Formats: sequence, C-alpha cells, structure tokens
Amino acid sequence: MRVRWTRDDEVWRLVFLLDAEDETTGSCTDGQPIELRTNSCHVRTGAGGASPHPDLLAVAAWTVVAPWTRRRVTFDRPISPGLAEALRTGWGVDAGPVGADPRTGARLAISYSGGADSMAVAAMFPEAPFVHFQRVSHPRVPNRWTHYRSEVLAQLVHRAGRETHLVQSDLEFVLSRPRPGFPEHHAVTVGTLLLADDLGLGGVALGYEIGSRWLGSDRYVNRYTPDNPMWAADGRWGRLYAAAGVPLVLPVGGVSEPVTMRLALGSDLAHLVRWCLRGDMSGPCQKCGKCLRKELILAAVEGRPLKTTLTADSVPARPWQQPPPYAGQETIEYGCARVPGIEATPFAKAADHLGATVESTRWMDRCYPPAIDETPEPWRERVGAYMRANVGLMTSAQQRQVETWAAV
Repeated sequence: MRVRWTRDDEVWRLVFLLDAEDETTGSCTDGQPIELRTNSCHVRTGAGGASPHPDLLAVAAWTVVAPWTRRRVTFDRPISPGLAEALRTGWGVDAGPVGADPRTGARLAISYSGGADSMAVAAMFPEAPFVHFQRVSHPRVPNRWTHYRSEVLAQLVHRAGRETHLVQSDLEFVLSRPRPGFPEHHAVTVGTLLLADDLGLGGVALGYEIGSRWLGSDRYVNRYTPDNPMWAADGRWGRLYAAAGVPLVLPVGGVSEPVTMRLALGSDLAHLVRWCLRGDMSGPCQKCGKCLRKELILAAVEGRPLKTTLTADSVPARPWQQPPPYAGQETIEYGCARVPGIEATPFAKAADHLGATVESTRWMDRCYPPAIDETPEPWRERVGAYMRANVGLMTSAQQRQVETWAAV
C-alpha cells in the first residue's frame, strides 16, 4: 500500500494505491467483511492541523487502509522507528520510510459523538476539548445511506458550550459494503490525530464501554476478551496510538451502557444527548432499532415501563424475536430484568429466553477495576477516583461474572 497526503484550502486529501499483493476485499479488526469502493477521501480540519507530525498522518491513514494492506505500507514522509515497529508487530507489515523523531503531548481530547457514552466521558473530563467527526458526501461515490443526519449531530455538539473542533470527512465512503462506515472503528479519531499537534494532545478519549472493551469478540456477542485487539491498551491498536504519542483512553471502559446513560443524564449536557442517527433537531426518530434498544436502557435506568409505538412485528424489533445471542446481550439482559411489564413489549421473547434477574445483572451497576488499571498513567488516578465516588467498584464475585461472560 502506498499512501500520500496533500493539503490545500484547509483540507487534507488522502490518496492510496494498492500494491500487487493488496486486495480490494478484507475485514476490519472485529471481523466485519468490507470491500473497497474508492482510493481517496478528504478531511476538512479548517485552519487547524496544517502540519501534523508524520506519525499522526501515518496512523490516520492506517485507520483507513489497514483492511486491504497485506505486506507493506509506504508513507509519503518518514515515520518514527517506534511507529514502524508497532505496525510490524501488530500487523506484520513493513512500514516506512523511517527517520522521524517520536512526538509527545500532554492534553487529553474527547472524540465526542454526542451519545450517552461519550457524554459520560465529558462529565468526567469537563476541561477536555471535543473533536467531533462529521460525515459529508464524497464527490465520486453516491450516498446510499441518506437517512443518516450527520448535520443534526454536529449542531447538537456545537450547542454543548465546550471547546469544540468540528472535522468533516467523506472517508466512510471508501467502503462499498456493507454500507458507508469506518474501514476501522479507529477512523473516527482521524480528525483528532490531524489536530493533535495544534492542541498539544497526549491522549484521545473515546466512549467505548465494557461491552465494547471487555466483552467484544465476534461482533460483540461472544465472550470475555481481555486481549481485545481493538481496545486493549497493550493490543495492536493501543500500541500503535501510544507510539504516535496519543494513547487511547477509555474512561468508561469498565462500566456498562446503563451506567454511562445514568452519568450522561446527570451531566450538564443531558439535554443534548442523542444516540439516534435519523432524527432531526426536534429529537430522536423513535422508530429505528437503535432508538428501541436505547429506550430499553433508559426505561431500565429510570425504573419505568417502555415507551414505544414499535411492536414485536416491526422490522426494528426483529433481532429480539429470535433466540440469543444478541449484540450487546448483557445490556438486553439488564433491561429485561428491570423494565416493568417487559412481557408486553417487543423484548418479551428475549426476556423469556434470557431469564435475567436484577441480581444476575447487578454487576452492571459497578465498575470493573482492571479497566482503571489499564488507563494510561496521566489519567488513571482521575478515572479511578471518579469511578469510586460516582459508580463504585465491582466485588470479586462480580468481577468473576465479567470474566466468565459468554453470550449464549
């Protein structure tokens, strides 16, 4: 793979050319098969991010091209030896040219989506700037997902009243299947990487919670996975970001979605929380599968019946009419065990299959201590103190429930 970045008019443009051994079909780190549609994309950073360190440009490019690269990646400017080694040990690729000095930084930024998980991180780090990544159209690839309202999410983020940096990109259209999306989940940080030197960043915080970090295997429905290659601090992506001087930080990586929802609703930004990708400025659409799932969490947290017009026969409810496993199954168990009248909702069959109880899901009200331990050192004490004060830590028995977790 040969990678080239150019910049003009406050826009970075990435063009990549496949080597003979590279392929147009591949898979991202979590196993999702994806196909390549086009070999270029752009990232608008505005006046900022005019001259990032070569390692930052290299990692940003790698989040886009990794699924299709097989033996080597050649960047358009020298990278540091440490970054080349992280690519060699993590992916088995030869990376170069090599010759840059490593970079460092001190500040933490939040890759902020406006959802409950990233809002929970914002509640923990009120001084951290937001970097919001907005999808925009690609000039050569038709948009087959027109219902995605990225402009609504961007407006809500701007209303947060925090230091906010909006980055726009069409990189999600590099994919042709299954739909526009990130080639690697980490591509959401491309804007943060390009702005890292301007902002003096030494870390990027994301809102991935316990289901993504510790229970993430086989598209998040399989088993306890401490060595999760996507988000483990010592996994290949963790080592890569650390080599570029911006280690990945998962402040809520030890807590469940019900906890991040509770923290978000208790924050000063609660009126701006938005998980729906289809709704307008008046609110979520309340008709999609994501809205239905988040309503289950919200109802469980608030201890009330489900509020939805969707029925078990509706298309968004179909996944929960089948036997498990379910994506994010631990959260479905939590909601089914707590929502009054669950037997009269679209989750009735799932509740019957799972047989979850308040006691069997109580571990999801606490923080998993190893998640604190793997937080990079500059922020570890802050995360630990916050979790102890606002959430509480799991008992040893509850930790064992996490470590023996397997969706069935």
